[in-house]
Amino acid sequence: MESPIVIETVDINTILKTLPHRYPFLLIDKVVDIRADYSGVGIKNVTISEPPFLGHFPERPVYPGVLMVEAMAQTAGVIGIRAAGDGVKPRAVYFLTIDKCKFRKPVMPGDTIEYHLKNIGRRKAMWWFHGDAKVNGVTVAEADVGAMLTD
Repeated sequence: MESPIVIETVDINTILKTLPHRYPFLLIDKVVDIRADYSGVGIKNVTISEPPFLGHFPERPVYPGVLMVEAMAQTAGVIGIRAAGDGVKPRAVYFLTIDKCKFRKPVMPGDTIEYHLKNIGRRKAMWWFHGDAKVNGVTVAEADVGAMLTD
C-alpha cells in the first residue's frame, strides 16, 4: 500500500525561517499545496506600495518579470529546503540556471500571482523546477529554474 500524500502549507513566518531572503527581496507571501520535494504553489499578493513600482513604470505600473522568475526560485527553495527535512536553513542558496523563460502577460498591482512549481530534476544539493506564474488561472510567465543549497 502506498504511503499517503502529505500536502503542506508554509506561512510567512516559516518562509523567514527557511530562506535567507528579506525585505525588499523576499518575493513570496506563502507556499501552499507542497507535496514533498515534488511540487508546490507560491503565493504573491502584488501591491502598489512595493519598491519596483516607483520606477517600473510610474504611468503604468507593471510588476517586473525578473522578479517573477526570482519568486519562482524562492518557491522552489522553500520546497527543496523543506524536503531536505533537517529543519536547518542552508547557509546559502545559489541560483544555477534560468531556461525556457517566457513572459506572456503583464502583472499589475492588485493581482495575486500563483507560482506553480514542479520538480524536474535533482542531483545531490542541486534542484531543478519548472515554474508557471499564473494570475486568475492564466499563465503570465514561465521558466525552468535551478538552484544549489550549501551548508
